[in-house]
Amino acid sequence: MLCKAANRVINRNEPTFLEETCSRILSFCNSNSLKQGISVHSPVIKLGLHHHLYLNNNLLSLYAKCFGVNKARHFFDEMPHKDVVSWTGILSAYVKNGNHDTALRVFDSMLISGESPNEFTLSSVLRSCSSMGEFDYGTCIQGYVIKEGFDQNPVLISGLIDFYSKFGLVTEASNLFITKGNHDTVTWTMMISSCVLAQRWVQALQLYVDMVKAGVAPNEFTFVKLLGACSVHGLNYGKLVHAHILLRGVKLNVVLKTALVNMYSRFRRMEDAIKVSNSTPEYDTMLWTALISGFAQNSMFRKAVSTFHAMGVSGIIPNNYMFSSILNVSSLMLSLALGQQVHSRVVVTGLEGDVSVGNALINMYVKCSDNVEDALRVFRGISLPNVVSWTSLIAGFAEHGLQLDSFHLFTEMREAGIEPNSFTISSIIRSFRAAKLLPQILMLHGHVVKTNLHEDIAVQNALVDFYAEFGMLNDAWQIVDTMNRRDAITYTTLASRMNQMGHHESALHIITDMKNDDIKIDEFSTASFLSASADLGTIMTGKQLHCHSVKSGLCKWFSVLNGLVNLYGKCGCIHDAQRAFGEIGMPDIFSWNGLISGLTSNGYIPSALSTFDDMKLSGVKPDAITFLSILSACSNGKLTDLGLEHFQSMREIYNIEPQLDHYVHLVDILGQGGRLEEAMEVIQTMPFTANTSIYKTLLRACKAHRNIPLAEHTAKQGLELDPLDPAFYILLTNLYQDAGQHYLAERTLRVMKEKQLRKNPSHSWVEIRDKVHVFVAGERSHPRTNEIYEQIESFEAEFKKHGYLFQGIGHSYYHSEKLAVVFGLLNTPSKAPIYVIKNSSICRDCHNFMKFVTQLIDREIIVREGNRLHSFRKGECSCRG
Repeated sequence: MLCKAANRVINRNEPTFLEETCSRILSFCNSNSLKQGISVHSPVIKLGLHHHLYLNNNLLSLYAKCFGVNKARHFFDEMPHKDVVSWTGILSAYVKNGNHDTALRVFDSMLISGESPNEFTLSSVLRSCSSMGEFDYGTCIQGYVIKEGFDQNPVLISGLIDFYSKFGLVTEASNLFITKGNHDTVTWTMMISSCVLAQRWVQALQLYVDMVKAGVAPNEFTFVKLLGACSVHGLNYGKLVHAHILLRGVKLNVVLKTALVNMYSRFRRMEDAIKVSNSTPEYDTMLWTALISGFAQNSMFRKAVSTFHAMGVSGIIPNNYMFSSILNVSSLMLSLALGQQVHSRVVVTGLEGDVSVGNALINMYVKCSDNVEDALRVFRGISLPNVVSWTSLIAGFAEHGLQLDSFHLFTEMREAGIEPNSFTISSIIRSFRAAKLLPQILMLHGHVVKTNLHEDIAVQNALVDFYAEFGMLNDAWQIVDTMNRRDAITYTTLASRMNQMGHHESALHIITDMKNDDIKIDEFSTASFLSASADLGTIMTGKQLHCHSVKSGLCKWFSVLNGLVNLYGKCGCIHDAQRAFGEIGMPDIFSWNGLISGLTSNGYIPSALSTFDDMKLSGVKPDAITFLSILSACSNGKLTDLGLEHFQSMREIYNIEPQLDHYVHLVDILGQGGRLEEAMEVIQTMPFTANTSIYKTLLRACKAHRNIPLAEHTAKQGLELDPLDPAFYILLTNLYQDAGQHYLAERTLRVMKEKQLRKNPSHSWVEIRDKVHVFVAGERSHPRTNEIYEQIESFEAEFKKHGYLFQGIGHSYYHSEKLAVVFGLLNTPSKAPIYVIKNSSICRDCHNFMKFVTQLIDREIIVREGNRLHSFRKGECSCRG
């Protein structure tokens, strides 16, 4: 069509009309980036208009937009005459293409030619200076701006604000903004962008308010920058910005839609993200990519794949960002088939040599393929592998157990002239840590110190995690103490590792360290602290963390809500656990496991089994942890046949291989049902070597059913594994006494004494006013011991007065759980429940004592022994014992 128009132009043969028509065609094509407009170049030459500067500048712009900077440079060099527009056109083409070094050389050539730059030229040069890190060059440009009287020009004010902010000099940028008045939309937007870039979120919001007050209308790019602050201010802030967009009638172009999709995706609001994307028919590659990334972030992998297919149907060709995004989805899905399909599309599109796509392919093959040669083949095909390429490959080899090859690749990387950055080192440390490669990590630590990377916070956090996981807490703290700056990751890592090691009280002390460093507790650290509170049984600390999470808006996060379900379930507050579970929009496997475990440990067996059915109906597939709770529920509820049915379903229905812990529960289920011979057969035929725990489980069942021959055989088997475990002797002694075999009981105790074996004294602890009080059986070290004993004697006198059939055993006065409970009663408000944790089973005497106490006084007493809770109310226990 344009060619026909050009021919009609030639036939008219009127110079003025010809120039005007060519000019209009080129202007139209430039505005719409239509490559057909280049067909006007031939008529321009034929008509002798190739000296026409305006037409040539339009052609130069069209070449740059549609055919790339190289074609544009070729045309530029052949132009007989050049003006400031010509020089600015080719310079800005290099800037847009990322060739900043060439752009600065073009600017030097422009000055040598005698042509004076205008504000647009200087603005492009400032962008190149900030990208190249040429601060001195940029300040020289600012001097030129002032000298030539451009210092009030809004384009250059915006350019200088951007320049200073890119170098982290936001104060200088702000001073420049304040001293220059009458700002336009672009200048205001650039200043807001600078504050967002520097994470000065409040200042950015205040600037927007001032902008509106000044009567300057924000545009779509202003709102794009404001949406960047939503990650800190939260979803409500993002909604407020969206509301302002609608109120001001700002057109939702694809750039603004992409920013809104990113914001809603970050806060798990994919329905809103989809609604925004469908609000107008315009789509581009970046919007499609944002949607796919959003689905991936929210673990909606099938939606991400279907969106990728929908984009293909729409006719939009994927770019490198799109391929990287969908390859990340296949990595998260561990879908090699999907990754290979995308790889074939990459080859067809001709992007197999692109470094970002290559890096995504390496990551996909490392995670999804059993053969690391696939990743290596992709790596060798990347034209210029960067530090990320090397890092992905090295970490991948380590994860596949090829640690020696991984270390060789690290050496090869350095020999190739690619210096590892902080991300490389921290990734390699994580990979080596997972493979338990202590010597190699120590060597890396030495390299880190030599190259000054030890001051990088990502590397320091990786080292802290490594030392903490290996139990070297002093070394971990030594690194923490030398850090110039610590963040939430530093302390969350420590708290998490301390929880794994059982140092829960130390983990909670980290809250104080974070407060001293003025570091906000985020959702991940909150989850770690809730876990510590749950395992330690410090319900008041847990409730304080709950209050903090509500005030700070953290209670919307899955990890925090799951932590609350776990906390309240373990501390006997099952109704609070159910309430926290109800606040989770779409419970995941961790949510369901937490609730089922809490119901089981609190003795709500029918509710636990019913919740298991609800979980399956919701579409969440049970895992090995789920079945530990379900088998425990069947054991506690003496549901032998149902327990066997669930155990068999693990392999037959859910393809879950039972582990040793599952077999321990199976033995307990059979033992509770009196099927002791079957329980022993399970131990003998299971695909695991028996441990002392499974023999103790069977021995307890033998004691309950007074099966002395099997008990003796079981104890013998257990003692062969651990001759120094006193539990076997104690269980046998108790069995003999229950069966009236006092001679055997005395003989067993004598053997235990000859071997110098003693039962480890039990510990119990109770939290009073944020302080944990620990009581040890048989000790009188607590400053209020006398008062506690007097109260115990007073209770037992009351028992007799009320006719309770209580026969206290003399030494049970000293049992730790009884001391902790009485201390709690003496030091808490009259209606407050008492929470006690014990490191071993509660004895029958203490169990009866607590039942009678709650019959005398209107108090609830909760005692946790391992994973089981006893909730005493009005003379009854949740265990029904």
